[in-house]
Amino acid sequence: MTSSSDRSPAVDVLSTRTYEIRTYGCQMNVHDSERLAGLLEDAGYVRAPEGSDGEADVVVFNTCAVRENADNKLYGNLGHLAPKKASRPGMQIAVGGCLAQKDRDTIVKRAPWVDVVFGTHNIGKLPVLLERARVQEEAQVEIAESLEAFPSTLPTRRESAYAAWVSISVGCNNTCTFCIVPALRGKEKDRRPGDILAEIEALVAEGVSEVTLLGQNVNAYGSDIGDREAFSKLLRACGKIDGLERVRFTSPHPRDFTDDVIAAMAETPNVMPQLHMPLQSGSDPVLKAMRRSYRQERFLGIIEKVRAAIPHAAISTDIIVGFPGETEEDFQQTLHVVREARFAQAFTFQYSKRPGTPAAEMDGQIPKKVVQERYERLVALQEEISWEENKKQVGRTLELMVAEGEGRKDETTHRLSGRAPDSRLVHFTKPDQEVRPGDVVTVEVTYAAPHHLLAEGPVLDVRRTRAGDAWEKRTAEKAAKPAGVLLGLPKVGVPEPLPAVSGGCAVD
Repeated sequence: MTSSSDRSPAVDVLSTRTYEIRTYGCQMNVHDSERLAGLLEDAGYVRAPEGSDGEADVVVFNTCAVRENADNKLYGNLGHLAPKKASRPGMQIAVGGCLAQKDRDTIVKRAPWVDVVFGTHNIGKLPVLLERARVQEEAQVEIAESLEAFPSTLPTRRESAYAAWVSISVGCNNTCTFCIVPALRGKEKDRRPGDILAEIEALVAEGVSEVTLLGQNVNAYGSDIGDREAFSKLLRACGKIDGLERVRFTSPHPRDFTDDVIAAMAETPNVMPQLHMPLQSGSDPVLKAMRRSYRQERFLGIIEKVRAAIPHAAISTDIIVGFPGETEEDFQQTLHVVREARFAQAFTFQYSKRPGTPAAEMDGQIPKKVVQERYERLVALQEEISWEENKKQVGRTLELMVAEGEGRKDETTHRLSGRAPDSRLVHFTKPDQEVRPGDVVTVEVTYAAPHHLLAEGPVLDVRRTRAGDAWEKRTAEKAAKPAGVLLGLPKVGVPEPLPAVSGGCAVD
């Protein structure tokens, strides 16, 4: 434990205390941060205004451990906060997430001004640990080795009024040599289907119209409860929930992507025609070295079946360039799969060592210059394909769920933005009538760029929804809050289906 001299003096706990959460990594971390926010607000904290930059009374880092320099980034940020903490009595800093689970014994040694360190399995303890650190005036380090309670039982402060993450499992049973997540998140634990559906029904009752089912290996759902078709059954059950308009899921694994899942996607109207299917490499020898339990033929076979069943499906992927031992011939096989699969989008990564993974110790580490050159060739090819695939959308009439915060130039272009059923981002002309995030508009696509579409003509139809009502109510409640009570909303918008942060959690 750290001595009390490294702690800030205690303050009056009756005063309103603000919090800020900084999130790194995958969708799981994003959703965990929603839970951390819910826990803190249940304990009486209020959210600090956006852009407070470390001025909150409690700053929480929800960390990721899948990048080689993840610890350097954390300690750099902690160092930036050290003088602020020294000058502000009562300020507290907490570190959680995968890096905390991994480096539990070193965080307070390297940053003795940290008050709380907690892991991936006990996020529910954060308010208690903060209070204990305040009273005892010493750092609290508590890392559970296994899941104490399924996180979805915790209070949650949802980032959106109309779209929500719903976790169906935690952990992963795979042993990919580049990924440290199973060691930090543990073996797969599945929620009971009834609990998942009850949560979704409750969300829909509050106005949510889109859910994204979330798991480290989402389509392996059922392995923990002994039902190989549990995931397809869950998709079909979601189709029976009145008021649930859109269902997505991420991230699946090719090994577990079975025909019954494809059939459920095709036959369940509210399951969206979108699939994120991580490739990682197109080379069979590299896939074997990665311990990925499929090969090129199997992967392309899945893509072919999905396209046959769902012709307009947009398929995206993750690819790692420069895995140890990758030859030019191996890389050419990856380019071949990209040409054959014609992904709408690909999240491409240059291999970086993940400390604690088998791949980090493998022979044949590729020189940075070679990795960079291959990466640039891959990006150029995928950009070309993405643009060609987007051009096929021109002339199509699409229903968009209106989003907020996804069109960075919307204010200057007088446009709004929304997501098509296949998750493509579409910027459209702002109609004369009011349109709220969560509402649905019908537009005709007039122009395609590699990463977005435009609908420059008039909006063909506007459908006001209960999701839009929920957004409007939430916004009104925010505006009605008296000054000094900082319950402001974060940036509201549909959860990004595929954050460009990955490398383990979201790259399975």
